Amino acid sequence: MMRAFDGDKLVLASHNKGKLREIAELMEPFGIEVISAGELGFEEPEETEDTFAGNARIKAHFAAKSSGLPALSDDSGLAVDGLDGAPGVYSADWAETPNGRDFAMAMQKVWDRLEETNAAEPRTARFCCTLCLAWPDGHDEIFEGTVEGRIVWPARGPHGFGYDPMFLPDGETETFGEMDHARKQAMSHRADAFHKLVSGPFKDLNT
Repeated sequence: MMRAFDGDKLVLASHNKGKLREIAELMEPFGIEVISAGELGFEEPEETEDTFAGNARIKAHFAAKSSGLPALSDDSGLAVDGLDGAPGVYSADWAETPNGRDFAMAMQKVWDRLEETNAAEPRTARFCCTLCLAWPDGHDEIFEGTVEGRIVWPARGPHGFGYDPMFLPDGETETFGEMDHARKQAMSHRADAFHKLVSGPFKDLNT
């Protein structure tokens, strides 16, 4: 049986400020305070799994046990069909440099590899998100969301984060990098997973 969430504080198992902003906004109607693992000074655990769910569990359980509070993690990435699903769970790794993450470089890498493989147009892809809600006692719940689209080049738009500027959602004329934040928030892979989360553990909370 799915466990109901009955607290008023939640740790976001992430150091990503973009994710913190999105999750905090999504949780605001429920009266839940969201604090990040980064704010609590936790180090990021090593992500050793090869699935979004596996890595989400690592992060959520680490934060829950470290804080003594329920923790929500988000493992997400861009899966490109012409690259056999890459970069997928390694989306952040593709952006790593000695000086931090460089997603302009990572987007160029995606496009260059598509060109090398001569992938057919449209170069379909999807953003995937897996949320894991974990409690300090080891219990967890998993929720998955996706948004379908295609890769465009050159990348377009100054908004969003990560691979957003090169992703054009199905039926849209603006990339996630061009979209107004609220509009992107409403249709994103994270919103899809979040809707499943709130209809489960959070369904009994007042909105």
